[in-house]
Amino acid sequence: MSGRRKHNEERIRLRMNEDKSTTELHSSFYGSLGRYQWQQYFLHVLPAFTAGVHMLSQVTVGASPDHKCISPLPLNSSELEDVCYVETEEGLEKCMEWEYDQTYYGSTIVTEWDLVCDRRWMRAAAQSIFMFGVLFGAAILGPMADKYGRMKIFYASSVLQVLFGVGAAFCYHYIAFVICKFFLGMFGSAGAYVTGFVLTMEMVGPKYRTALGFGMQAIFDVGGMVVAGWGVLIKDWNLLQLVYGLHGAILLGHWWLTDESVYWLYTKGEKEKAKEIVQKGMKVNKLKASVSESDMEKIFSVADTKEKYGIMDLLRTPRMRLRILNVCLNWFANSIVFYGLSLNTDTLLKGDPFLMLFLVTLPGLPSYVLTPILVDRFGRRDITSTFMMVGGLACIIAAFIPKDTTAGSTAVITMVMIGKFFIAGSFAIIYNYTAELFPTVVRSSAMGSGAMCARLSGALTPLISLLDSFDPKLPSVIFGTISLISGFLTLFLPETLGKTMPQTLEEGESLGLGDRRRCFGSSIQQNERASVASDTV
Repeated sequence: MSGRRKHNEERIRLRMNEDKSTTELHSSFYGSLGRYQWQQYFLHVLPAFTAGVHMLSQVTVGASPDHKCISPLPLNSSELEDVCYVETEEGLEKCMEWEYDQTYYGSTIVTEWDLVCDRRWMRAAAQSIFMFGVLFGAAILGPMADKYGRMKIFYASSVLQVLFGVGAAFCYHYIAFVICKFFLGMFGSAGAYVTGFVLTMEMVGPKYRTALGFGMQAIFDVGGMVVAGWGVLIKDWNLLQLVYGLHGAILLGHWWLTDESVYWLYTKGEKEKAKEIVQKGMKVNKLKASVSESDMEKIFSVADTKEKYGIMDLLRTPRMRLRILNVCLNWFANSIVFYGLSLNTDTLLKGDPFLMLFLVTLPGLPSYVLTPILVDRFGRRDITSTFMMVGGLACIIAAFIPKDTTAGSTAVITMVMIGKFFIAGSFAIIYNYTAELFPTVVRSSAMGSGAMCARLSGALTPLISLLDSFDPKLPSVIFGTISLISGFLTLFLPETLGKTMPQTLEEGESLGLGDRRRCFGSSIQQNERASVASDTV
């Protein structure tokens, strides 16, 4: 056991000694942000924008305006209020028809199909089904991107999200609408967005991963702001959904403009194609140097492989198994707070719903500016943990502040914005962090697994929100508690700041062996070394 441990540590030291020369070669194409990288990055971030539009469109398309019962006609009811049962001359009767307040909305799916009272769950189900679509997409499209290539899945998803996004606008039955939303979620987020993110992470070196990754999250939030803007201008839900769906048309030219991941091509043994893209990038960046076969070997440090890798490979070895479980919980927790705050603006906050949606989305932008500075200074692990715990705590506190007064309402808005600031930051970090924690051969599978867990919690969020019928504070307390627990467990992940991304399963399992940072003192460092020693036997 001792001999194997020494051999493993020696291999890590040799690998670390090669990092400097590898990074120098890497920077000739990937590490420096030249014209080529910016061109490709602009194409990669566009699906982040459309994903933000599709993800939050339900806030306007599926809004539930104030309403009152008009059939049977209540004897003493002059205000718009949620009335499910009314007193008539014949006694208590169930309401069959409602009048909806049109101050902010002309029509929504709620007013179209009367999704109130005992049909209220159908409104929540529409958003949940969209998220289950994203969940299903993450489960199958991530591994497919690892197997067939990033670009094939990226472009197929781009085309299909337009078809289903536009198709949802012409659905005049609830079942048809939610079917379109399911596939819109599948291809609009899990397919195009996550795959585009992986393409970016594999295109640049460690120096720029954080900033570019956070840029994609910022563009996602801009998509949410656009949702609010269109909601102000368009009052009919069919036309509004049509406009949202047409946003995906900006992705239709990607097949001819976007390049495949050089990392993926190289790990699949397609060296010539990989070399062609590298040479193309260097030409666009006006670099005179050429890349030889030996340079490519040093840059990627990976042997030819035709082995098939997938989600099960993430569970094969002890340290990666614990890591993927921890990361999946992190995605789950971040998502449940992020969407709990974003999708429930009508219940959490009072006032103009479009302004509230804009205000809840707004804190993400300064968070995406500040957080990259912090994570590049203090590391991914500690900042993620801190942000999740603060965000979860803010979510819980907001639930206990009375909203009856102006001061109370202002305090709730402030606390929600604080919570969104921190949880947006931690949610953005986990995209980069996951890409850095797992090797190239299973990176899309890891990202897909994390996204799958995030969408599972996203699917549960509208359903958990229905618990406000028992206690208005209960949903927020659940969201915040999960975030606090996951934030604490994040401290047990290895730090990836400034490290070369692993490429093989062996490198992924050994990640963190030389990590000198400590969370709870030297005991974790010693346990980690002991774990690695036992894993190599």
